Amino acid sequence: QVQLVESGGGLVQAGGSLRLSCAVSGRTFSRYAMGWFRQAPGKEREFVATIIWSIGSTYYVDSVKGRFTISRDNAKNTVYLQMNSLKPEDTDVYYCAAKSGSYYATNYFTREGEYNYWGQGTQVTVSS
Repeated sequence: QVQLVESGGGLVQAGGSLRLSCAVSGRTFSRYAMGWFRQAPGKEREFVATIIWSIGSTYYVDSVKGRFTISRDNAKNTVYLQMNSLKPEDTDVYYCAAKSGSYYATNYFTREGEYNYWGQGTQVTVSS
């Protein structure tokens, strides 16, 4: 079993910052990428950011570029999402996900169905 556990969510005022963490544990697997998604009630899960684990290359949805930063710590087996200049529209449940596999070329995966393992989610609420 692979476990992903998110933490760091909470309530923050608009313009503030939060850092989400996602710790990976359990069975060893070939990890290609980690991603962050978010979901509001009644809406589809939306891609936010992804990082290719081996090289640290990143990709973001346009709405968070320049405000959010995804990073990873190999030693701690943890991926982070630093969120700055938060807006009320960033309010969602945030999920981390892991994609297994290996690829010769750099591939950024942005669809929910492309990821193999998911965390339970952490609530982020931004007040105006």
